[in-house]
This record gives sequence, structure tokens and C-alpha cells, in this order.
Amino acid sequence: MSAPSGLLLDAMGTLIGLRQSVGESYAAVAETFGLTIAPEAINGVFAGLFRQAPELAFPGLSGEALLEAEERWWTTLVAQVFAACGHEGPLPEGFGTTLFQHFAKADPWLVYPDVRENLQRWQQRGLKLAVVSNFDQRLLPLLEALELSPLLDAVVVSSVVGAAKPSPLPLQAALRQLELPAEQVWHIGDSPEDQASAAAAGIRCLLIKRAKPNGTP
Repeated sequence: MSAPSGLLLDAMGTLIGLRQSVGESYAAVAETFGLTIAPEAINGVFAGLFRQAPELAFPGLSGEALLEAEERWWTTLVAQVFAACGHEGPLPEGFGTTLFQHFAKADPWLVYPDVRENLQRWQQRGLKLAVVSNFDQRLLPLLEALELSPLLDAVVVSSVVGAAKPSPLPLQAALRQLELPAEQVWHIGDSPEDQASAAAAGIRCLLIKRAKPNGTP
């Protein structure tokens, strides 16, 4: 097996994770709006609703329309989560936006201990590195704030590409940005979607097993 010339790296659960659970974060912000919901209740419904949600991908949108679609996707999910936890009626005005902005900041996130060293080592070896994530445009400034951006050649998010893994399109977009063919690249991720996306794109996939993540906001 020949060594790759580039690596496509998943973000959530592969390079970065949450410092506390989704339920703890959501409940803490909810308290500031006068809502009391147990973190355990939120954690109990979030993963299932997240998996059932439409793809975080908006083909044909750009600019302000794309930004609005991204926030609307998340605020809709937040409303579903709180309804499933027993909250009746609409959520307080601004609550969904506050949560959306909360997770755009570096504070809720951590970089896994081995990540920075490995990225530096791969970069020194001349590998081209791209993050490919089923996420939105918040990921770009987030990676900047976490001081990972200087170690990356490209960042591809599903909302911008208009397709999410397990589609091969996000990985193929990264290949174009890196100017590398599929046979010279490996994908490193943590989910069946990563594996399926890589297989569809003709890319070798390596799955990493982290401690069970706290979820994705």
C-alpha cells in the first residue's frame, strides 16, 4: 500500500469534540431564557432527532440566503428537541439564534490531544490536508479560533457543497481543492457515513474510535 499524498479529515468526533454534552450546553443557555429542561432529557432525544433531520446541505444557496438556511436548520432542530422534552409552545425569541452563536465560538469545543501533533507531522511530510465535515460555515472560523487552520489546506462543509456524507460529493470537492486524484488520498473519519462516502468516491477510509462523543450542537 503506497503512502497517501493527502488526507481528508472529518471534524466532529475525529479532530474536535464538545467539552460537555449537548444537553448540558442547551440546558445552561435555556436557563438564561427562563426555561428549565433537564440535560438528561435533552441528551435522550437529541441524537435520534439529529439523525432524522434532513441533510445539512443547501444546493444552490450562497451568501445571506445560505447563512439564513443554516441557522434555520439548527433552530428547527432545537425546537424539535425541546418539544420532545415536553416544552409546549414556541421557544423564547432569540433562543435558537443564541444557541447557534454559542457553538460558533471556541469555548464549547476541544481539540483531541493527538490532533495537533499529527497534523503538524503530516504537514511537515508534505501531505495536503483538508477537513470535510457535515456541518455549516461556522466551522471555518471555529477551526481558526482553535488554531487548526494554519495546518490545513482546505475546509469543505456540507452546507456549502450542497450535499452531505455519505454522498461522495463533499470528498470530491476536497479532492478538487487539493488537486489530487482519489487514489492518492485517504479519508479519516469516525462514522459509517465517512466510510460510505469514501467508498463512493473511490478513496481509502480509516475509521478512528474516540471515546463516545457528547454529540453535535
